[in-house]
Amino acid sequence: MRYAGIDKCDICNGNDVGVSVFVQGCHFCCDGCFNRETWDFNGGKEWDKTIEKQFINLVSKPYIKRVSILGGEPLADENLDLTIRIINIVRKYKSDIPVWIYTGYTFEKIKKDFQYEVNTYLHEDISGVSLLERIRIKRFHVILMCQYLVDGQFEIDKQDLTYSKVKYAGSTNQRIIDVAATMNNEGEIVLYE
Repeated sequence: MRYAGIDKCDICNGNDVGVSVFVQGCHFCCDGCFNRETWDFNGGKEWDKTIEKQFINLVSKPYIKRVSILGGEPLADENLDLTIRIINIVRKYKSDIPVWIYTGYTFEKIKKDFQYEVNTYLHEDISGVSLLERIRIKRFHVILMCQYLVDGQFEIDKQDLTYSKVKYAGSTNQRIIDVAATMNNEGEIVLYE
């Protein structure tokens, strides 16, 4: 599992002061991406026990109020295990802070690809399903584990440098979705305000 870097005291990728983890590798490669060095799945550094201990120490600081996972692409097949690992660490060591995930996938695409009823999936043995379906299940599982999903690919012609229309996003096509409120609203999108 590879990551590109960690911002130890971030104020740009979500509300409050947080830790931001940039995973390594992206298939979207959006025109105008500010983080092109994260595209190569073979770049970056190995996520090992040393960096994991450093991450736990950072998350445990009293002034850290959120964790954001960006990229690269956190929901790329190759990055799902690391994204889940990071979220599980946050839940174990500081369960009261929100997790933000930035992805080029849209909520609708992830939901459409997921072919299980949520309650069924949570209690079902998935050992007999295909690799592709397991990836889709993991991707949806990650969404259920986070509080806020910033979805949609960056579009340079919709870039908003003032963030006046879409706070914490790079282009106006991207949305900040309140995941729990959306799931409680039968999947109808509820935006972060």
